[in-house]
Amino acid sequence: MAKKKKRSQLYLTVGAAIFVVAGLAAAFWPRPTMVDMGKVTRGELIVTIDEEGRTRVRDAYVVSTPIAGRLQRVEVEPGDPVERGKTVVAHMLPTNPAALDVRTREQALAAVTAAEAALRVARADLNAALANRDGADSELARARQLAERGVTSGAALDRAQQAARVAAANVDTADAAIAMRQAEVANARAQLIGFDDKGLAAAVEAAGLHQIPLYAPANGRILRIMQQSETTLPAGTPIMEIGNVGNDLEVIVELLSTDAVQVSAGDRAIIDDWGRPNTLMGKVERVDPFGISKFSALGVEEQRVTAVIRFTGPPEAHQGLGHGFRVETRIVVWEDPDTLIVPSSALFRSGGDWAVFRVEGGTARLLTITLGRNNGTEAQVLDGLVEGDQVVLFPSSGLTDGMHVAQRKVE
Repeated sequence: MAKKKKRSQLYLTVGAAIFVVAGLAAAFWPRPTMVDMGKVTRGELIVTIDEEGRTRVRDAYVVSTPIAGRLQRVEVEPGDPVERGKTVVAHMLPTNPAALDVRTREQALAAVTAAEAALRVARADLNAALANRDGADSELARARQLAERGVTSGAALDRAQQAARVAAANVDTADAAIAMRQAEVANARAQLIGFDDKGLAAAVEAAGLHQIPLYAPANGRILRIMQQSETTLPAGTPIMEIGNVGNDLEVIVELLSTDAVQVSAGDRAIIDDWGRPNTLMGKVERVDPFGISKFSALGVEEQRVTAVIRFTGPPEAHQGLGHGFRVETRIVVWEDPDTLIVPSSALFRSGGDWAVFRVEGGTARLLTITLGRNNGTEAQVLDGLVEGDQVVLFPSSGLTDGMHVAQRKVE
Protein backbone atom coordinates (compact mmCIF):
# COMPACT_ATOMS: atom_id res chain seq x y z
CA MET A 1 0.00 0.00 0.00
CA ALA A 2 2.84 2.40 0.87
CA LYS A 3 4.52 1.75 -2.49
CA LYS A 4 1.34 2.37 -4.41
CA LYS A 5 0.79 5.59 -2.51
CA LYS A 6 4.32 6.82 -3.25
CA ARG A 7 3.91 5.89 -6.89
CA SER A 8 0.64 7.90 -7.14
CA GLN A 9 2.30 10.95 -5.61
CA LEU A 10 5.14 10.65 -8.13
CA TYR A 11 2.70 10.55 -11.01
CA LEU A 12 0.88 13.60 -9.72
CA THR A 13 4.13 15.53 -9.28
CA VAL A 14 5.35 14.67 -12.77
CA GLY A 15 1.96 15.57 -14.27
CA ALA A 16 1.91 18.88 -12.46
CA ALA A 17 5.46 19.66 -13.61
CA ILE A 18 4.57 18.84 -17.20
CA PHE A 19 1.49 21.05 -17.00
CA VAL A 20 3.49 23.98 -15.61
CA VAL A 21 6.21 23.58 -18.25
CA ALA A 22 3.57 23.41 -21.02
CA GLY A 23 1.86 26.54 -19.65
CA LEU A 24 5.15 28.46 -19.47
CA ALA A 25 6.06 27.35 -22.99
CA ALA A 26 2.70 28.45 -24.31
CA ALA A 27 2.98 31.80 -22.52
CA PHE A 28 6.48 32.62 -23.75
CA TRP A 29 6.29 31.01 -27.18
CA PRO A 30 7.01 33.66 -29.94
CA ARG A 31 3.81 34.95 -31.53
CA PRO A 32 3.49 36.58 -34.95
CA THR A 33 3.23 40.38 -35.05
CA MET A 34 -0.20 41.59 -36.04
CA VAL A 35 -0.03 43.98 -39.03
CA ASP A 36 -2.22 45.46 -41.74
CA MET A 37 -1.60 44.09 -45.20
CA GLY A 38 -2.29 45.28 -48.71
CA LYS A 39 -1.82 43.92 -52.21
CA VAL A 40 0.11 45.05 -55.23
CA THR A 41 -2.39 45.58 -58.04
CA ARG A 42 -2.44 46.65 -61.65
CA GLY A 43 -4.72 49.43 -62.86
CA GLU A 44 -5.06 53.13 -63.57
CA LEU A 45 -2.92 55.60 -61.66
CA ILE A 46 -3.36 59.35 -61.86
CA VAL A 47 -1.34 62.11 -60.23
CA THR A 48 -3.37 65.22 -59.41
CA ILE A 49 -2.90 68.60 -57.82
CA ASP A 50 -5.74 69.09 -55.36
CA GLU A 51 -6.92 72.57 -54.42
CA GLU A 52 -10.07 74.31 -53.31
CA GLY A 53 -11.65 76.51 -55.98
CA ARG A 54 -14.60 78.80 -56.47
CA THR A 55 -16.95 79.31 -59.36
CA ARG A 56 -17.49 82.56 -61.21
CA VAL A 57 -19.30 83.82 -64.27
CA ARG A 58 -16.77 84.35 -67.03
CA ASP A 59 -18.34 87.53 -68.42
CA ALA A 60 -20.13 89.32 -65.60
CA TYR A 61 -21.65 92.71 -66.39
CA VAL A 62 -21.87 95.49 -63.82
CA VAL A 63 -24.77 97.90 -64.29
CA SER A 64 -23.69 101.40 -63.21
CA THR A 65 -25.36 104.79 -63.01
CA PRO A 66 -24.93 106.56 -66.38
CA ILE A 67 -25.33 110.03 -64.82
CA ALA A 68 -25.34 111.60 -61.38
CA GLY A 69 -28.88 111.40 -60.13
CA ARG A 70 -31.41 109.82 -57.81
CA LEU A 71 -31.75 106.06 -58.11
CA GLN A 72 -35.29 104.79 -57.62
CA ARG A 73 -35.72 101.70 -55.45
CA VAL A 74 -34.56 98.61 -57.35
CA GLU A 75 -37.46 96.17 -57.67
CA VAL A 76 -35.66 93.19 -59.23
CA GLU A 77 -34.13 90.48 -57.05
CA PRO A 78 -31.01 88.27 -57.35
CA GLY A 79 -31.77 85.29 -59.56
CA ASP A 80 -34.34 87.07 -61.72
CA PRO A 81 -33.88 86.39 -65.46
CA VAL A 82 -33.13 89.38 -67.69
CA GLU A 83 -33.01 89.92 -71.45
CA ARG A 84 -30.53 92.18 -73.10
CA GLY A 85 -31.92 95.56 -74.14
CA LYS A 86 -35.47 94.68 -73.06
CA THR A 87 -35.57 94.11 -69.31
CA VAL A 88 -35.59 97.33 -67.27
CA VAL A 89 -33.57 96.68 -64.13
CA ALA A 90 -33.68 100.16 -62.54
CA HIS A 91 -34.85 103.77 -62.97
CA MET A 92 -33.09 107.07 -62.30
CA LEU A 93 -34.10 110.71 -61.93
CA PRO A 94 -31.90 113.80 -62.36
CA THR A 95 -30.18 115.02 -59.24
CA ASN A 96 -32.16 117.38 -57.01
CA PRO A 97 -30.67 120.89 -56.64
CA ALA A 98 -28.55 121.48 -53.59
CA ALA A 99 -29.83 123.46 -50.61
CA LEU A 100 -28.90 127.16 -50.61
CA ASP A 101 -27.44 128.88 -47.58
CA VAL A 102 -28.23 132.55 -46.81
CA ARG A 103 -25.11 133.96 -48.44
CA THR A 104 -25.47 131.89 -51.59
CA ARG A 105 -29.14 132.86 -51.91
CA GLU A 106 -28.32 136.56 -51.50
CA GLN A 107 -25.58 136.27 -54.10
CA ALA A 108 -28.02 134.56 -56.46
CA LEU A 109 -30.61 137.29 -55.87
CA ALA A 110 -28.00 139.96 -56.61
CA ALA A 111 -27.05 138.12 -59.80
CA VAL A 112 -30.71 138.06 -60.86
CA THR A 113 -31.02 141.82 -60.23
CA ALA A 114 -27.85 142.52 -62.22
CA ALA A 115 -29.02 140.31 -65.09
CA GLU A 116 -32.41 142.03 -65.19
CA ALA A 117 -30.70 145.47 -65.23
CA ALA A 118 -28.45 144.35 -68.08
CA LEU A 119 -31.55 143.16 -69.92
CA ARG A 120 -33.14 146.60 -69.54
CA VAL A 121 -29.94 148.22 -70.87
CA ALA A 122 -29.99 145.87 -73.85
CA ARG A 123 -33.60 146.80 -74.60
CA ALA A 124 -32.72 150.50 -74.37
CA ASP A 125 -29.85 149.90 -76.78
CA LEU A 126 -32.32 148.21 -79.12
CA ASN A 127 -34.62 151.20 -79.02
CA ALA A 128 -31.69 153.47 -79.85
CA ALA A 129 -30.61 151.22 -82.68
CA LEU A 130 -34.15 151.20 -84.08
CA ALA A 131 -34.25 154.99 -83.97
CA ASN A 132 -30.89 155.23 -85.74
CA ARG A 133 -32.07 152.76 -88.34
CA ASP A 134 -35.24 154.75 -89.03
CA GLY A 135 -33.19 157.96 -89.41
CA ALA A 136 -30.72 156.24 -91.72
CA ASP A 137 -33.56 154.86 -93.85
CA SER A 138 -35.07 158.38 -94.19
CA GLU A 139 -31.70 159.86 -95.15
CA LEU A 140 -31.24 157.10 -97.73
CA ALA A 141 -34.68 157.79 -99.25
CA ARG A 142 -33.92 161.54 -99.59
CA ALA A 143 -30.48 160.85 -101.03
CA ARG A 144 -32.02 158.64 -103.72
CA GLN A 145 -34.57 161.30 -104.66
CA LEU A 146 -31.88 163.96 -104.90
CA ALA A 147 -29.64 161.64 -106.90
CA GLU A 148 -32.47 160.98 -109.36
CA ARG A 149 -32.92 164.76 -109.84
CA GLY A 150 -29.19 165.28 -110.20
CA VAL A 151 -29.00 167.56 -107.20
CA THR A 152 -26.56 165.41 -105.16
CA SER A 153 -23.58 163.35 -106.13
CA GLY A 154 -23.28 159.55 -106.29
CA ALA A 155 -20.79 159.62 -103.39
CA ALA A 156 -23.41 161.12 -101.09
CA LEU A 157 -25.84 158.35 -102.07
CA ASP A 158 -23.22 155.71 -101.28
CA ARG A 159 -22.62 157.22 -97.85
CA ALA A 160 -26.34 157.19 -97.12
CA GLN A 161 -26.62 153.52 -98.13
CA GLN A 162 -23.65 152.60 -95.92
CA ALA A 163 -25.16 154.43 -92.96
CA ALA A 164 -28.45 152.54 -93.45
CA ARG A 165 -26.68 149.17 -93.49
CA VAL A 166 -24.73 150.03 -90.35
CA ALA A 167 -27.92 151.06 -88.60
CA ALA A 168 -29.62 147.77 -89.58
CA ALA A 169 -26.62 145.79 -88.29
CA ASN A 170 -26.79 147.67 -84.99
CA VAL A 171 -30.42 146.59 -84.65
CA ASP A 172 -29.44 142.94 -85.15
CA THR A 173 -26.67 143.33 -82.57
CA ALA A 174 -29.09 144.82 -80.07
CA ASP A 175 -31.53 141.92 -80.66
CA ALA A 176 -28.76 139.39 -80.03
CA ALA A 177 -27.73 141.26 -76.88
CA ILE A 178 -31.30 141.07 -75.58
CA ALA A 179 -31.42 137.29 -76.19
CA MET A 180 -28.10 136.89 -74.36
CA ARG A 181 -29.28 138.99 -71.42
CA GLN A 182 -32.51 137.01 -71.22
CA ALA A 183 -30.47 133.79 -70.98
CA GLU A 184 -28.37 135.34 -68.21
CA VAL A 185 -31.55 136.23 -66.31
CA ALA A 186 -32.84 132.64 -66.67
CA ASN A 187 -29.46 131.27 -65.51
CA ALA A 188 -29.40 133.59 -62.50
CA ARG A 189 -32.93 132.60 -61.54
CA ALA A 190 -32.03 128.90 -61.90
CA GLN A 191 -29.40 129.37 -59.18
CA LEU A 192 -32.25 130.11 -56.79
CA ILE A 193 -33.94 126.72 -57.31
CA GLY A 194 -33.48 124.42 -54.29
CA PHE A 195 -34.69 120.96 -53.44
CA ASP A 196 -37.30 122.55 -51.16
CA ASP A 197 -38.59 124.86 -53.91
CA LYS A 198 -42.32 124.36 -54.40
CA GLY A 199 -42.02 124.97 -58.12
CA LEU A 200 -39.30 122.35 -58.63
CA ALA A 201 -41.67 119.51 -59.59
CA ALA A 202 -43.46 121.74 -62.08
CA ALA A 203 -40.15 122.94 -63.50
CA VAL A 204 -38.91 119.35 -63.92
CA GLU A 205 -42.13 118.31 -65.61
CA ALA A 206 -42.09 121.37 -67.86
CA ALA A 207 -38.53 120.58 -68.92
CA GLY A 208 -39.56 117.04 -69.87
CA LEU A 209 -37.23 115.36 -67.34
CA HIS A 210 -38.72 111.91 -66.66
CA GLN A 211 -37.34 108.70 -65.20
CA ILE A 212 -34.32 107.30 -67.04
CA PRO A 213 -34.69 103.50 -67.53
CA LEU A 214 -31.61 101.29 -67.18
CA TYR A 215 -31.75 98.17 -69.39
CA ALA A 216 -30.01 94.85 -68.87
CA PRO A 217 -26.71 94.79 -70.83
CA ALA A 218 -26.76 91.00 -71.38
CA ASN A 219 -28.92 87.90 -71.22
CA GLY A 220 -28.75 85.91 -68.01
CA ARG A 221 -29.68 86.37 -64.39
CA ILE A 222 -29.07 88.98 -61.76
CA LEU A 223 -26.16 87.76 -59.64
CA ARG A 224 -26.23 90.35 -56.89
CA ILE A 225 -27.53 93.83 -56.13
CA MET A 226 -25.08 96.31 -54.62
CA GLN A 227 -27.54 99.20 -54.21
CA GLN A 228 -31.24 98.51 -53.75
CA SER A 229 -32.62 101.41 -51.72
CA GLU A 230 -33.53 104.75 -53.26
CA THR A 231 -30.63 107.16 -52.95
CA THR A 232 -28.62 109.83 -54.77
CA LEU A 233 -25.53 108.47 -56.51
CA PRO A 234 -22.70 109.93 -58.58
CA ALA A 235 -22.13 108.78 -62.15
CA GLY A 236 -20.46 105.38 -62.49
CA THR A 237 -21.65 103.89 -59.19
CA PRO A 238 -22.24 100.09 -59.47
CA ILE A 239 -25.86 99.06 -58.90
CA MET A 240 -25.99 95.35 -59.73
CA GLU A 241 -24.13 92.51 -61.44
CA ILE A 242 -25.58 90.37 -64.24
CA GLY A 243 -24.25 87.12 -65.70
CA ASN A 244 -25.19 83.81 -67.31
CA VAL A 245 -24.66 81.09 -64.70
CA GLY A 246 -25.95 78.39 -67.02
CA ASN A 247 -23.54 78.57 -69.96
CA ASP A 248 -20.81 80.92 -68.78
CA LEU A 249 -19.62 79.38 -65.50
CA GLU A 250 -15.97 78.58 -64.79
CA VAL A 251 -13.80 77.63 -61.81
CA ILE A 252 -10.96 79.73 -60.42
CA VAL A 253 -8.21 77.87 -58.55
CA GLU A 254 -5.28 79.49 -56.76
CA LEU A 255 -2.35 77.05 -57.03
CA LEU A 256 0.97 77.12 -55.24
CA SER A 257 3.60 78.37 -57.66
CA THR A 258 5.50 75.07 -57.27
CA ASP A 259 2.36 73.22 -58.42
CA ALA A 260 1.44 75.72 -61.12
CA VAL A 261 4.59 74.95 -63.11
CA GLN A 262 3.30 71.39 -63.55
CA VAL A 263 -0.07 72.49 -64.93
CA SER A 264 -0.63 73.34 -68.59
CA ALA A 265 -3.60 74.55 -70.60
CA GLY A 266 -5.65 71.57 -71.72
CA ASP A 267 -5.01 69.40 -68.64
CA ARG A 268 -8.01 67.41 -67.48
CA ALA A 269 -9.67 68.50 -64.24
CA ILE A 270 -11.98 66.61 -61.89
CA ILE A 271 -14.43 68.68 -59.84
CA ASP A 272 -16.21 67.13 -56.89
CA ASP A 273 -17.45 67.89 -53.37
CA TRP A 274 -19.68 70.60 -54.78
CA GLY A 275 -22.89 69.54 -53.08
CA ARG A 276 -24.08 66.65 -55.25
CA PRO A 277 -22.80 63.09 -55.64
CA ASN A 278 -21.89 63.28 -59.31
CA THR A 279 -18.38 64.29 -60.36
CA LEU A 280 -17.96 67.14 -62.85
CA MET A 281 -15.33 67.22 -65.57
CA GLY A 282 -13.40 70.24 -66.74
CA LYS A 283 -10.33 71.39 -68.62
CA VAL A 284 -7.65 73.89 -67.68
CA GLU A 285 -8.11 76.87 -69.95
CA ARG A 286 -5.43 79.22 -68.67
CA VAL A 287 -2.67 79.51 -66.08
CA ASP A 288 -1.80 83.11 -65.26
CA PRO A 289 1.85 84.04 -65.89
CA PHE A 290 2.24 85.91 -62.59
CA GLY A 291 1.92 85.00 -58.94
CA ILE A 292 0.59 86.89 -55.94
CA SER A 293 1.67 86.70 -52.31
CA LYS A 294 -0.87 85.35 -49.85
CA PHE A 295 -0.79 84.14 -46.27
CA SER A 296 -2.08 80.71 -45.33
CA ALA A 297 -4.28 79.99 -42.31
CA LEU A 298 -1.09 79.32 -40.34
CA GLY A 299 0.39 82.68 -41.29
CA VAL A 300 2.87 81.29 -43.82
CA GLU A 301 3.51 83.48 -46.85
CA GLU A 302 2.84 81.64 -50.11
CA GLN A 303 3.08 82.45 -53.78
CA ARG A 304 -0.21 81.64 -55.48
CA VAL A 305 -0.97 81.46 -59.21
CA THR A 306 -4.50 81.63 -60.61
CA ALA A 307 -5.68 78.89 -62.97
CA VAL A 308 -8.98 78.94 -64.86
CA ILE A 309 -10.96 75.72 -65.43
CA ARG A 310 -13.85 75.47 -67.89
CA PHE A 311 -16.61 72.87 -67.53
CA THR A 312 -16.57 70.33 -70.37
CA GLY A 313 -19.87 68.63 -69.56
CA PRO A 314 -23.37 69.86 -70.40
CA PRO A 315 -24.72 72.79 -68.35
CA GLU A 316 -27.37 70.50 -66.86
CA ALA A 317 -24.63 68.52 -65.09
CA HIS A 318 -23.66 71.43 -62.81
CA GLN A 319 -27.16 72.81 -62.39
CA GLY A 320 -27.44 74.51 -59.03
CA LEU A 321 -23.96 76.00 -59.03
CA GLY A 322 -23.82 79.77 -59.03
CA HIS A 323 -21.35 82.61 -58.89
CA GLY A 324 -18.85 82.33 -56.01
CA PHE A 325 -19.62 78.72 -54.96
CA ARG A 326 -16.94 76.54 -53.35
CA VAL A 327 -15.75 73.33 -55.07
CA GLU A 328 -12.88 70.87 -54.77
CA THR A 329 -10.72 70.47 -57.87
CA ARG A 330 -8.20 67.84 -58.90
CA ILE A 331 -6.04 68.76 -61.89
CA VAL A 332 -4.55 65.69 -63.59
CA VAL A 333 -0.86 66.29 -64.38
CA TRP A 334 0.04 62.64 -65.14
CA GLU A 335 -1.87 59.39 -65.70
CA ASP A 336 -1.27 55.82 -66.81
CA PRO A 337 -4.25 53.55 -67.53
CA ASP A 338 -2.34 50.30 -66.90
CA THR A 339 0.53 50.23 -64.40
CA LEU A 340 1.68 48.33 -61.30
CA ILE A 341 0.44 50.01 -58.13
CA VAL A 342 1.49 49.69 -54.48
CA PRO A 343 -0.19 51.50 -51.56
CA SER A 344 1.88 54.50 -50.48
CA SER A 345 1.30 53.54 -46.84
CA ALA A 346 3.57 50.50 -47.35
CA LEU A 347 6.59 52.58 -48.43
CA PHE A 348 9.48 53.71 -46.24
CA ARG A 349 13.09 54.77 -46.72
CA SER A 350 15.92 52.31 -46.25
CA GLY A 351 19.40 53.65 -46.83
CA GLY A 352 18.24 56.26 -49.30
CA ASP A 353 16.12 53.80 -51.32
CA TRP A 354 12.45 53.01 -51.21
CA ALA A 355 11.58 49.74 -49.51
CA VAL A 356 8.64 47.60 -48.40
CA PHE A 357 8.07 44.54 -46.26
CA ARG A 358 6.77 41.79 -48.52
CA VAL A 359 4.92 38.98 -46.72
CA GLU A 360 6.19 35.53 -47.74
CA GLY A 361 4.55 32.60 -45.96
CA GLY A 362 3.81 34.62 -42.84
CA THR A 363 7.30 36.16 -42.72
CA ALA A 364 8.08 39.83 -43.43
CA ARG A 365 10.93 40.24 -45.91
CA LEU A 366 12.63 43.61 -46.42
CA LEU A 367 12.66 44.43 -50.12
CA THR A 368 14.13 47.43 -51.96
CA ILE A 369 12.03 48.58 -54.91
CA THR A 370 12.09 51.20 -57.66
CA LEU A 371 9.22 53.67 -57.81
CA GLY A 372 7.83 55.96 -60.47
CA ARG A 373 5.02 58.43 -59.82
CA ASN A 374 3.39 58.82 -56.43
CA ASN A 375 0.10 60.60 -55.75
CA GLY A 376 0.27 60.25 -51.97
CA THR A 377 -2.19 57.36 -51.85
CA GLU A 378 -0.75 54.99 -54.43
CA ALA A 379 2.63 54.71 -56.11
CA GLN A 380 3.83 53.34 -59.41
CA VAL A 381 6.16 50.30 -59.11
CA LEU A 382 8.85 50.09 -61.78
CA ASP A 383 10.85 47.16 -60.33
CA GLY A 384 10.94 44.85 -57.31
CA LEU A 385 7.31 43.72 -56.97
CA VAL A 386 4.81 41.78 -59.05
CA GLU A 387 1.06 41.83 -59.17
CA GLY A 388 -0.55 40.00 -56.25
CA ASP A 389 2.33 40.48 -53.77
CA GLN A 390 1.25 41.19 -50.19
CA VAL A 391 2.96 44.06 -48.39
CA VAL A 392 2.80 45.36 -44.84
CA LEU A 393 0.90 48.64 -44.49
CA PHE A 394 2.10 51.25 -42.03
CA PRO A 395 5.14 49.22 -40.91
CA SER A 396 6.27 50.07 -37.37
CA SER A 397 9.86 50.84 -36.39
CA GLY A 398 10.01 47.56 -34.46
CA LEU A 399 9.31 45.43 -37.54
CA THR A 400 12.48 43.81 -38.90
CA ASP A 401 13.38 41.47 -41.71
CA GLY A 402 12.40 37.87 -40.96
CA MET A 403 9.78 38.54 -38.32
CA HIS A 404 6.62 36.48 -38.34
CA VAL A 405 3.54 38.53 -39.11
CA ALA A 406 -0.17 37.91 -39.33
CA GLN A 407 -3.13 39.86 -40.68
CA ARG A 408 -4.73 42.04 -38.05
CA LYS A 409 -8.42 41.28 -37.69
CA VAL A 410 -10.74 44.16 -38.46
CA GLU A 411 -13.43 44.45 -35.80
